[in-house]
Amino acid sequence: MNDDRSQAQPNRTLFDRLIGNGDPFIDELDRNAKTLLKGALTRLDVVSREEFDAQTAVLRRTRERLEQVERDLASLSQSLDSPDGPDGS
Repeated sequence: MNDDRSQAQPNRTLFDRLIGNGDPFIDELDRNAKTLLKGALTRLDVVSREEFDAQTAVLRRTRERLEQVERDLASLSQSLDSPDGPDGS
């Protein structure tokens, strides 16, 4: 029966050699991976962090405005439903 550690050692040595600095194969693999990743991100419908933050701020202000309008509407509805009414009758 083979020991797992004895099998892992040659694989680890090979891995260490492959990821060594200056290896043209690894450099090319790295460039290709970056190109693929950039292409995939380009095809996605994503926005920059600045645009996301700007849209978040717009949404926050819109939500605050909507909440204020809802409070105003509730207040007006309450005053119309009260027996004294807005005209004092």
